[in-house]
Order: sequence, then C-alpha cells, then structure tokens
Amino acid sequence: MLGKAEWTRGEANPRFIVTSLKATRGSAAFLYEDVYCARGDMENRIKECQLDLMADRTPATTMRANQLRLWFASMAYVLMCALRRIALAGTQLASATCGTIRLKLLKIGAQVTVSVRRVKFAFASACPFQDIFAAA
Repeated sequence: MLGKAEWTRGEANPRFIVTSLKATRGSAAFLYEDVYCARGDMENRIKECQLDLMADRTPATTMRANQLRLWFASMAYVLMCALRRIALAGTQLASATCGTIRLKLLKIGAQVTVSVRRVKFAFASACPFQDIFAAA
C-alpha cells in the first residue's frame, strides 16, 4: 500500500494506492506518478471522447450502426489529437480539450469561397481565434 500526504488549498488531500505489484517493480513515486496518474489521465481521455465527440451516442437498433458511430467518434478523436499535437503546438489551444478546440476553432462562422487554385475563408473581423486558425 502506498500513501501520499499532501496539503492543498488549506486542507488535507491524502491519496492511497493498494496494489498487488511487488516492491521490485518500482518505487512508490514510480507507481503513483507513472502508473496511477497515467490511469487517471487515460480515463480523462475516454471521458473527453465520450462527452466532446459524442462517442456515448449509440441509439441505433443494430450493433453494426452503433459500431460505426463508435468508429467515427474514435477517428474524430485521433484527428483532434493530431490537430492539437501538430497544428496547435505553441498556441494557446495546444493543451485544450477536444470540446474547446471544436467550439473555438472548428465551430465558427466564415464565408468559404472555393476556386480552382485555392479555398478562401473570410472570417468576421471580431473572430478571436482567426490567427490560430490560419496557423493551423
């Protein structure tokens, strides 16, 4: 059993981990920081996919249709993570959740003009994330 005693915001914040892993598998700091916290972060990513990308929406009557919906949500999550990691690196949205990226960067109004050589986006002058969109 591991214990972590911490004092945050003026109150106690104790943490305990009960595990069957042997002490030879790593130190207490390794188990807490690399195993336990990584598990919590993984659960946050699953919750993000469910809430922000509607992966929990499976109202169809057939298993195939629901599976297809989950595939679409999973692919959207992979694309959003790539967008965050590659295109938004160094911006204020670099560590944003999928829902924040969707609302602030993708779900905005613009006039789209398509020609033979280019696609042109005309944003309103008050669009707050215009420069980030252009950089991405």
